[in-house]
Amino acid sequence: MFDLDSLKYDDRGLIPVIAQSADTGEVLMMAWANAESLRRTLDTGRMTYWSRSRQAFWVKGDTSGHTQTVVDLRMDCDRDCVLAVVQQVGAACHTGRRNCFYTSILGDSATELFDPLD
Repeated sequence: MFDLDSLKYDDRGLIPVIAQSADTGEVLMMAWANAESLRRTLDTGRMTYWSRSRQAFWVKGDTSGHTQTVVDLRMDCDRDCVLAVVQQVGAACHTGRRNCFYTSILGDSATELFDPLD
């Protein structure tokens, strides 16, 4: 089994995780994980993150029902970021949108982009 401790965590013991749809390739969200949340993810098959605000583990979908089932976990070439390829059920964003990246910052002002779940 892969040694999760070989990943490069920041000084808080965290690593960024990008969630991507296994079906469409769409980037859904970014969240933080620590070694233990990644271990729990591997054990359960459900994405488990670390909530910096609550200082607690967060299993995606436990309260919202919008779950992420892991298809694959990949690390980048520097080992300091994780890509979670997931089967997303429902919205990934806490706003109820399919993904968290719905606002463009190019141009004169921030512009919300079309979201097919809106």
